[in-house]
Amino acid sequence: MPEIVVKKDGRKEAFIPEKIVVSAVKSGATPEKAREIAEKVKRIDKHEIETKEIREVVLSELKKANPVWHERWLNYDKSVKRLYKHYRHGLYE
Repeated sequence: MPEIVVKKDGRKEAFIPEKIVVSAVKSGATPEKAREIAEKVKRIDKHEIETKEIREVVLSELKKANPVWHERWLNYDKSVKRLYKHYRHGLYE
């Protein structure tokens, strides 16, 4: 099971499977399906995992289960990243 998540900017943080569950449920997945997706990521045999790899697994599983969930996740991810970008550049200070 991964223990460390390597963020896009190189920062590292602890792997918390519940974050996958929460994001999948927010996209419309059932809690059971969200836990299955998190379990699939937990089975990856690496000490460190990049966020892009987690993202690929989550999106693939959401799309297989329900394409609408996949689209919702992409839209949510896009909006959150847009807000974060504005926050980092001083628009929300």
